[in-house]
Amino acid sequence: MKAAGDLDAVLEMAEEDEAFAEEAQAEIARLEANLEKLKLSALLSGPNDAAGAIITIHARDGGTDANDWAEMLMRMYLQWAGKNDYSAELLDRSDNEQAGINDATIVIRGPMAYGYLRGETGMHRLVRISPFNSEGKRQTSFAAVDVTPEINDSVAIEIDEADVRIDTYRASGAGGQHVNKTDSAVRLTHMPTGVVVQCQNERSQHKNKASAWKMLRAKMAQLEEDKRDAQEAAARGQQAKTGFGSQIRNYFLHPDQRVKDTRTKYQQGNFHAALDGDIQGFLEAVLRWRAGQPIEDDGDDD
Repeated sequence: MKAAGDLDAVLEMAEEDEAFAEEAQAEIARLEANLEKLKLSALLSGPNDAAGAIITIHARDGGTDANDWAEMLMRMYLQWAGKNDYSAELLDRSDNEQAGINDATIVIRGPMAYGYLRGETGMHRLVRISPFNSEGKRQTSFAAVDVTPEINDSVAIEIDEADVRIDTYRASGAGGQHVNKTDSAVRLTHMPTGVVVQCQNERSQHKNKASAWKMLRAKMAQLEEDKRDAQEAAARGQQAKTGFGSQIRNYFLHPDQRVKDTRTKYQQGNFHAALDGDIQGFLEAVLRWRAGQPIEDDGDDD
């Protein structure tokens, strides 16, 4: 109310003296920006939105280009974390022999990390001239991203240990000779759902197992949240929002540069800025889309 009163006073002065007109415009812009922040905060009200975000990235179709693309996406999320003063930790990484990664898992912690990043789940498509093709042909590559909440140990997530198969194996990739000579890596398979998680980043099998169980609890929590989302969407007569395996965003380096979200139609013309972590616009657009707010369609179906 105080801000509204201040604005009224500035507007009155602007009517009497044009010198105050610029100050009035600045005050209006400030209030509009604050209102947008409040609207955005209201959208971050999910049961796990305040949690950290566990992001798993898998190379999909596209050969070596897909492996390189998966690593580019991992860097994008790490850059976003750094730009927003969030912390990031590598939980698991499997390097490809030629370039890039087969898959990797990172956890990003900070205010509403999962709330902002949960909409990144899905297939990310890259179109570019392949740096791995001597003929300079255009290549389309895919990488799948899955985002789950980092669940606090105090939150009850029921998992019957009898339903979980535990496999140990020799770690690959970064970590030195020690991890490659011991069965330090751990894979957990939740047999009723088919969910598989793995961790090999630590030299200690015990630490890797603890991280893998945390990842499995996170995945179980995400599955429950997805069920609630689907039920709420059905009650409103809407389709459930897209999830893992659905193509959600296109990244173009050829013939032109742009990044476009297939759900919200939000797009940016600076490919390299997005890959350097400038993705906040996409994250906020998806928040509004998930809440059912209208998103302007620019008519481009790419």
